[in-house]
Amino acid sequence: MNKGSRLTLYIILAMILGIATGALVHYQAGAGFKTSFATNVKLLSTIFIRLVQMIIAPLVFSTLVVGIAKLGDLKAVGRVGGKAILWFITASLASLLLGMVLVNYFEPGALIKGLERDDAGLADLATKGKSFSLQNFVEHVIPKSFIEAMATNEILQIVVFSIFFGVAAAAIGDYAKPVVYALERVSHIVLKIVNYVMNFAPLGVFGAIAAVVASRGFKIFEFYANYFLYFIIGIVLLWMLLLGVGYLILGNRMKELMRRISSPLLVAFSTTSSEAVFPKLTEELERFGCRDRIVAFVLPLGYSFNLDGSMMYMTFASLAIAQAYGIQMPMGEQLTMLLVLMLTSKGVAGVPRASLVVVLATCAMFNIPPEGVALILPIDHFCDMFRTATNVVGNSIATSVVSKWEGELGE
Repeated sequence: MNKGSRLTLYIILAMILGIATGALVHYQAGAGFKTSFATNVKLLSTIFIRLVQMIIAPLVFSTLVVGIAKLGDLKAVGRVGGKAILWFITASLASLLLGMVLVNYFEPGALIKGLERDDAGLADLATKGKSFSLQNFVEHVIPKSFIEAMATNEILQIVVFSIFFGVAAAAIGDYAKPVVYALERVSHIVLKIVNYVMNFAPLGVFGAIAAVVASRGFKIFEFYANYFLYFIIGIVLLWMLLLGVGYLILGNRMKELMRRISSPLLVAFSTTSSEAVFPKLTEELERFGCRDRIVAFVLPLGYSFNLDGSMMYMTFASLAIAQAYGIQMPMGEQLTMLLVLMLTSKGVAGVPRASLVVVLATCAMFNIPPEGVALILPIDHFCDMFRTATNVVGNSIATSVVSKWEGELGE
């Protein structure tokens, strides 16, 4: 068994052990111990995610600058960027439409009326949601300080600065080669750190799963079984769509791609954090055959613009809340909501529970009671596991497809 397969096995075992430990605590321990256990064991997940977050900024900057400098000119940057954005927009619209169709067909809102609310979680989301406006969206995208963007892990701001830096380096030519060479070596060092950090993944997975099961137990599945089932149907259909399109373009190599990303996929699923697997995903896509310069350019953009699983859930959750309150939304208004979600969802990948923050803001915009978000909060962690994994699959396929379109997909 190779190292990657062993890590995948350890992660699966950590998930099972986390469920068993969490269930034991939830059903056997007192209320005080449950709360303290959930808080303390979640620190394992926090440690792992923070270890990954510390290397994201230097990795994005170094790989993206080197990638753009190697592309050589603005035409190449524009061509690759155009193909990536075309894929992102198409995939986002398909995901949003799928969520809209499913929620109109199954009407899950009728199932969540009167269920238990998570008002504390709602208050936390409302605090995060206050910053969502056109002005703050622009501020979120355009950096005022590169150092601040690095310190706060604002991926989109780092991408914007890196594009300017890389294009300038390409324009200068030979004079910039020592800097580009140095940054290329930095990226290799950071990728080596990735291998060290990934050894902590099973502990992070155990902590995340054990914490949520200890605090919620299995009772949550009884309450939300149908709502969750309809959401899973949507995820399955979305995976079929993504994998089908990927197979049409990549052919039999889709199997190899899915095998390559299986370990990052499990980590993303368990920790509900796409950021936690960004460095490892970069490495695996390069091993799959994608050119480093394409991966360095497309993958960071995908983390902000290509959140397929989150997109599908946004329309699903927003319209389900409207149904729960008996609000009838005509098709024209639903399509308007879809376009609003298309815009407001960009660049929020680094926000905790970003999907629900956007849902909260969208509900308020369309006169849907935003407190309805409290109805779906108890099940959100489990929905987040699936939509995060879907985001990882969508970005992996997008990067591989753009590499294929550019004739840069090697063995």
